[in-house]
Amino acid sequence: MSILVVLEPHNDGLKRTSYEAIGAAVAIANGSAVHGVAFATNESQGAHAGKYGLTSCMLVNTPECNSQQSSNIAAAIADAAASVGATTILFSANSFGKAVAPRVAIRLQAGLLADCVELSRTGDAVHAVRPVYSGKAKITVSANTACTVVTLRPNVFTAKPTASATTSCTVFTPTTSVTRSAVVTGHAKNEGTLDVSEADIIVSGGRGLKGPEHFHIVENLAKSLNAAVGASRAVVDAGWRPHREQVGQTGKTVSPTMYVACGISGAVQHLAGMSSSKIIVAINKDKDAPIFTVADYGIVGDVFDVLPKLTAAVSAITGK
Repeated sequence: MSILVVLEPHNDGLKRTSYEAIGAAVAIANGSAVHGVAFATNESQGAHAGKYGLTSCMLVNTPECNSQQSSNIAAAIADAAASVGATTILFSANSFGKAVAPRVAIRLQAGLLADCVELSRTGDAVHAVRPVYSGKAKITVSANTACTVVTLRPNVFTAKPTASATTSCTVFTPTTSVTRSAVVTGHAKNEGTLDVSEADIIVSGGRGLKGPEHFHIVENLAKSLNAAVGASRAVVDAGWRPHREQVGQTGKTVSPTMYVACGISGAVQHLAGMSSSKIIVAINKDKDAPIFTVADYGIVGDVFDVLPKLTAAVSAITGK
């Protein structure tokens, strides 16, 4: 078995989800090689991954792939997989992975196991566990193809440093002919905001906040917890918050260490996107709200009374 992990650079290193994917690969490798491929500009972005068990890293930096066009990136990953004889390819199940992984699977005629929360191995066969029916059940799946493409739910797998401290990095040039039909001319970044798909703690608001002008009480609690701000679909559809913050079946699926739901009733579509959170705290004035059926801790009360007091208590401890 040879495993290829698709890495996503972040500053001089990698995104945390990439380290999680490496950890998942090492856990099932049983001594097999674990390779990485990154669309990076310097070796430090791949070399640091050696501390987490990566055997080698291929750096791709071509104009076609830098255009951020998914089909071109998928072609390069398929070439990289072929060069190392990869039988398993791991992505994070974030926006990048969801866009590129299916294209790689098609190119390699590989089975695709999406949004997995557990991985295991029997011989050369990889088995994965993934939620179904909006998170109400889980199913164990595997592919009967020569290569298997897997996307891993963020914040589920653990990134653990290993004894290895270095990894060899080489420049990889794809051989597949690709074209540039789109070119990225700039990037807009929300400085200081955390992505809900990667945050350890998320504080989400719903219709119980009554209007966008009241969302500052959610933001204040999030700031004191060093958390990301999330939102329900109803809030996003109303234009109160941007779509990137939406948690749920039609938004982002999250698995943080703690999820705080403020004024969210808990429709099944929302529960499907956050029920795998390790600790769920619900604040709602309706004691019969569905959100309490999945909550580890519940506060029956008005968010306008509870959140300021909770924020003050947290701030007294964290100093934020």
